[in-house]
Amino acid sequence: MTNHVKKGYARPLDITHGRVDMSHGGGGRAMVQLITDLFARHLSNEYLAQGNDGTCLPLGKGRLVLSTDSHVVSPLFFPGGDIGGLSVHGTVNDVAVMGATPLYLTAGFILEEGFPLADLARIVESMAKAANDAGVKLVAGDTKVVEQGKGDGVFITTTGVGFLPDGVHLSGDLARPGDLLLVSGSVGDHGVAIMSKRENLSFDAPILSDTAALHGLTAAMMASGATIKVMRDPTRGGLAATLNEIAHQSGVGIHLEEAAIPVKPEVEAACELLGLDPLNIANEGKLIAVCAAEDADRLLAVMRAHPLGRDAAVIGRVLEDANAFVQMKTRFGGRRMVDWLSGEQLPRIC
Repeated sequence: MTNHVKKGYARPLDITHGRVDMSHGGGGRAMVQLITDLFARHLSNEYLAQGNDGTCLPLGKGRLVLSTDSHVVSPLFFPGGDIGGLSVHGTVNDVAVMGATPLYLTAGFILEEGFPLADLARIVESMAKAANDAGVKLVAGDTKVVEQGKGDGVFITTTGVGFLPDGVHLSGDLARPGDLLLVSGSVGDHGVAIMSKRENLSFDAPILSDTAALHGLTAAMMASGATIKVMRDPTRGGLAATLNEIAHQSGVGIHLEEAAIPVKPEVEAACELLGLDPLNIANEGKLIAVCAAEDADRLLAVMRAHPLGRDAAVIGRVLEDANAFVQMKTRFGGRRMVDWLSGEQLPRIC
């Protein structure tokens, strides 16, 4: 998809029965049809419709936050979501946890020859709904088509732009001994939902992805007046990887309480069955916050008042530790290291 949205080209696409072919990425009439009849139909706005090689956007006082994320999830459609909504949520969240207000997105699509246009339309519709719900506009994009067998249906890369007011600064190197750690809800939902679909596993209680845009929750948290040092969304690598990143950036240790970390019973049961650790599993609708201890109760109350934070909990604290270890007190009173994974526990989950 380019920024060009043109009218008056040949007959409309056969969305119901048609498939992506190489001409849809060739820059000619077929490509413009794909853009006009599918992408622009669902995603067009006053910025995308400018029709130039770049989009001019208004800029207010303050700073811009920019983030890019690529989405290669398999399967493309999973319990609780799909790659379309995920591609919006993932980038909106990366901007939001910086304390910024997400405003604009760009999207790059890699389409595999032979991919059904009906499935592509479903994905684009999901993107449009997610963007509309998040109050962001897709303002530029690009489409490429690769030969059959050289892709996996659809890959989507999104870039997000957000506005950060002067005086707001959140960063992974700001955690200090005595700070407390909060998580906005249960962990492991997304990764287990993906795995259950991929492996055709069924459970008594359905496990749904937690994919969601967190900007409303982060805005409420920022407005609370609490001294927030760090916010992160624990996607690939899960809670464990994210906390290790923060510990190393800040040069501190982190102590967790296993009993305080919310994990849904069905997710915990699935992890036990599959030999997985919920702390290493990706989430797509949760965040971690590090805040001053004296503000933790206030921040927790604000989080729990929001639909995406109703299961929020204080799960640990920051300690002095030159080794930057993340450790956890288990439910049985023991202690174990919470380390990085040496590989990837669940590939292709976001």
